[in-house]
Amino acid sequence: MRHAARPVTFFMPRSRKAACRVALCLTVCIMVLAVQSGTAKAQTPTGNAPAPATPTAAPPPPAPPVFSSPITRDVLVAALGFLEPRTLEAHSARDFCVWGLDGLTAIDPTLSVTITPSAAAPGVVHTSGTAVAAEKPADAPSTTTLSVLQGQTVLFSRTLPSTNSHTAWADLVTAAMQAAWQHSSTLRDAGSDALLQGFFDELFNHLDPYSRYLGPSPATSDRTRRTGSTGTVGLSLGQSGRNIVITAVNANGPAWEAGIDTGEHLVSVNGRSTHGQDAATVQEWLEGDEHSAVTLGIAAKGHRPTTFKLQRVQVPPETVFASTDGPFTVLRVTSFSTQTAEEISQYIDQVVDEPTPDAPTPPPGKGKAAGIILDLRGDRGGVLQQAVTTAALLLDHGVAVTTQGRNPLANHIWAVQGGDMTNGTPVVVLVDGRTASAAEILASALADHRRAVVIGSETLGKGLVQVIGQMPNGGELFVTWSRNQAPLGWPIQGLGVMPQICTSLGADALQAQLSALKAGNSLQGEAVQTARAARYPVPVAKILEIRKHCPAAIGSDADMDAAKALLSSPAAYKAALESVPDENSAPLH
Repeated sequence: MRHAARPVTFFMPRSRKAACRVALCLTVCIMVLAVQSGTAKAQTPTGNAPAPATPTAAPPPPAPPVFSSPITRDVLVAALGFLEPRTLEAHSARDFCVWGLDGLTAIDPTLSVTITPSAAAPGVVHTSGTAVAAEKPADAPSTTTLSVLQGQTVLFSRTLPSTNSHTAWADLVTAAMQAAWQHSSTLRDAGSDALLQGFFDELFNHLDPYSRYLGPSPATSDRTRRTGSTGTVGLSLGQSGRNIVITAVNANGPAWEAGIDTGEHLVSVNGRSTHGQDAATVQEWLEGDEHSAVTLGIAAKGHRPTTFKLQRVQVPPETVFASTDGPFTVLRVTSFSTQTAEEISQYIDQVVDEPTPDAPTPPPGKGKAAGIILDLRGDRGGVLQQAVTTAALLLDHGVAVTTQGRNPLANHIWAVQGGDMTNGTPVVVLVDGRTASAAEILASALADHRRAVVIGSETLGKGLVQVIGQMPNGGELFVTWSRNQAPLGWPIQGLGVMPQICTSLGADALQAQLSALKAGNSLQGEAVQTARAARYPVPVAKILEIRKHCPAAIGSDADMDAAKALLSSPAAYKAALESVPDENSAPLH
């Protein structure tokens, strides 16, 4: 992991001045020309009388919507193959398909899907309300039939496959959708993508709140959010008069690596002058195919331009934003993308003195900042591995989280080792009721190892992990396949993270907690101990009983004030750390 030793940069919002003056003039010109042209066409050669109207052909009617059976079938085959070995609880292809077909009813309430035992011989198919009769041998097994009805009219009926073949079930569902499509204008108005979306929405309603399907377009947007979009260099631009100014440098991009900084002028892109151009246009010049080269002319104020030749890459969005509050460094983490741990490591480098070849071990009291505040409020999580890697930056060693699922590949013990980059700098983690998933993993790992004090309210309690499956149509399945277990053995799902200092009980309660901690006592200690003693499965009533000791709430200024007060008192900080049981006193997993 690289460490960039650069000053802390406070990023300005990207400047987005509208480039509308030229466009407006052009639009007005086009409108004038159109009016003049229309006037000329409305006159006769003498200009005295209108010419006879020329009949014009009516536009062709829009093409009717098409249901693509092959694509639908391919997606269903792939989805069933992906789901069956991975869901937390075992389910069959029959379960998934029967659940999913209820999506037809969700779109068009006049449709219904029924499953009925049938006395007909195996293989008999009922279609459009007409039954093909056959004698049933005495020793023939009974069969079950799936039917799609519109009101009382049977649109489709077929005997369920006797095997758990993904192909056979995908064929049945596709045929049922096709029949419903032909008879339901509501389905056709919704579109074929809606049928797949409805199928998976109903299917996942039977599993958990976090498994989901994203169609091709939202899946593309989600991938962009996680990994970046087209190739670029990681610069945000603004304008100063007729000059283009760099307003932000993304720490994940090649411009950061090259040492380009905010406030400098971008004078050229691939030899093309930026003088007099608007920022939005020049921003487009920076984008191109991934791995393509771009040459930039950069000039600091009062200096001659320097040429930088960079390679465009997909630059993930920044997720870490640094600032200072008195002697303390605040790292606000908005989510966990593919580069979040890398961003955090760069900022830690900036605030902590690193060992040098001449002094490999910092002297006592050196190499340590006054305190680091990790602000995870509102952080809904993201990439689990990034939370683990971030924990590794602050822990000398230990287990960050364990994941347990039905699929052997879902079972992991995420252990970290290598050394604390901060040299033992005191750490506070701010959380609130919106803190979830990977953010909860990081908070629980640091708290359980007595490496950080968690301040705020109970977190969301999303302790389930999803694995992503790419579908043939470009969509994605997010399927829950494991549960998270904190280092001390308690489940994150439902419980959330119980903070050592609770700010959601009111100002008086918060002040009492801080005063008690300065005296070496923890008023939250019992609640923290109870939460850490819980073991899966935890009854809902028990979860509610635990969580009421620090109700989930939206973060407030009180969180930051409490963090600064705690970091200013070594005795209070130590007492808060020790309110969490150590590994030896915690119950066995």
